[in-house]
Amino acid sequence: MTRHHRKSLVEVKEHLAQVALGKKPADLVVKNGKLINVFTKEILDGKDIAVSEGRIAFVGDAKHTIGEGTRVIDADGRYLVPGLLDGHMHVESTMLSVTEFSKAALAKGTTAVFMDPHEMANVFGLEGVRMMHDEGKNLPLKVFTTIPSCVPATEELEDAGASLGVKEIKEGLNWDERVAGLGEVMNFPGVVFGDEKTTGEISETILAGKAVTGHFPSTDEKMLQAYIAAGVTSCHETVTKEDGLEKLRAGLHLMIREGSAWHDVKEVIKVVTEDHVCTDNISLVTDDVYPQTLVDKGHLNHVVRRAIEEGVDPIVAVQMATINVARYFHMEKDLGSLTPGKCADILLMDNLEKMVPSTVITDGQIVYADGGLQVEFERYDYPEKVKNSIRLPRQLASEDFLLKSKHDKPVTKVNVIHAIENSARTAKMTADLPVEEGVIQPDLEQDIVRLACIERHNGTGQISNNFVHGFQLNRGAVASTVAHDSHNLIVMGTNEEDMAFAANELVKMGGGMIVVNNGQILGKVAMPIAGLMSDQPLDVVVKEVQELEAGWKELGCPLNAPFMTFSLIALPVIPEIRITNRGLADVTEFKLIETEL
Repeated sequence: MTRHHRKSLVEVKEHLAQVALGKKPADLVVKNGKLINVFTKEILDGKDIAVSEGRIAFVGDAKHTIGEGTRVIDADGRYLVPGLLDGHMHVESTMLSVTEFSKAALAKGTTAVFMDPHEMANVFGLEGVRMMHDEGKNLPLKVFTTIPSCVPATEELEDAGASLGVKEIKEGLNWDERVAGLGEVMNFPGVVFGDEKTTGEISETILAGKAVTGHFPSTDEKMLQAYIAAGVTSCHETVTKEDGLEKLRAGLHLMIREGSAWHDVKEVIKVVTEDHVCTDNISLVTDDVYPQTLVDKGHLNHVVRRAIEEGVDPIVAVQMATINVARYFHMEKDLGSLTPGKCADILLMDNLEKMVPSTVITDGQIVYADGGLQVEFERYDYPEKVKNSIRLPRQLASEDFLLKSKHDKPVTKVNVIHAIENSARTAKMTADLPVEEGVIQPDLEQDIVRLACIERHNGTGQISNNFVHGFQLNRGAVASTVAHDSHNLIVMGTNEEDMAFAANELVKMGGGMIVVNNGQILGKVAMPIAGLMSDQPLDVVVKEVQELEAGWKELGCPLNAPFMTFSLIALPVIPEIRITNRGLADVTEFKLIETEL
């Protein structure tokens, strides 16, 4: 059953009523399970679920709904859990296409996602968003879209490949019912101080009756309440219990994130385990997850499991990944619970705390069982222009990565980006670096290496050269076209020769990520879809990512998911300091600053 065959409640409500009464047979009955009721917070033993036309008709003793053609599955005492809903995530961060991601997510129990494709939007605009939206149309996974709000993330600090304004947002919001709202509004100063574009996008979303999802990293109480008063209704960018409590008290829907590179559950979930707040306005999300995490730990089921490990009641944790998400997006009539009328998205689990489904059903169809996918996935092909997204005027040379000093001194003071492991944030620091023949040098003893950002969308080849601390590289170079949010080409290295080699090889690949040393490739992941996503199956990408990680370690980097941290080094909307193609950005003041003091 594909998205094309899904039927609305309006189309089948009378039929479902007849099945519930036993006057018509069910298509499928899952019998003898321990049903998780997310409304009453109960585990109801010995329950059946009768399904017809892809929706639930009856819950209870469903013998009367079984007919000659009814398929019966014996849950044999396993838990019956609503399909998990990820209320905020970026498919592009998985490095997979929407189709390949859906295979991995469904196997882990995620049956619907609310994706924010603002990475694709920064490269190919609304057209690119529409492509990903359309790719999600005919999949067993329900793929909802929030239209990206900040493209580019900041117009004053960087150059992206495209831009979206109020007109484009309004158009996207009206595509179809799978558009769920406005993507994370990162430009919180623009919201608070009345930027015309930002407030116009919020107005159109409110008028469309859809969710305005947020991104608020500040701790300023007045700014927070102004942000909420201006129409934003959620935030996933919370890293402390205190900020989480403040947001909940102000009525903001709190999305608690656990991704591959940043782990917020341990601290933020304390609003539940220590402050014992009402959890109705809290949900669990992944935000950014890379392929190895999908395979080794899971998708949203891993976030639910982490909440349980931190002391949250398992049913409450399930609520925060099902009905709470559905209610936030005003979709509880279809999603989030195992009750009559809802889409038959059902997980069978042996152990509620481990959160590993043995069977996954979406719209009444078994899509995963016996350790493998049970359905075919429709192929989606992107046009060639999407696979040729890196536009540089010429090959890069080693001298492109040299930063000349303004002073005639053997040592100079520079601003440096301090990358922080497992965090989306950076810190601003200064360091004294040696100058040789007028060129500022890296200093490996201080863990400071070269960092560059090259504009790759419009063929300008504009290059910004700076320095970064925290990755502990002692040789080689790395490069990536995944560079949130404008996705220019970023390069980091201990020497300019390897930096040029890495950048040029990445261009030949059509984008992605690469690790090199002494002119040799140690690991790479080709991502020809907009320079953001692979066109290969999950198992191939996982193998490539493993080689990429091994390459980072060979260069001396001990960080967890270093390429995820690296990909955020150019994101000028999260404090404190970032690199862009235009220069060094001080995010606390939203302005470009000099590298050399």
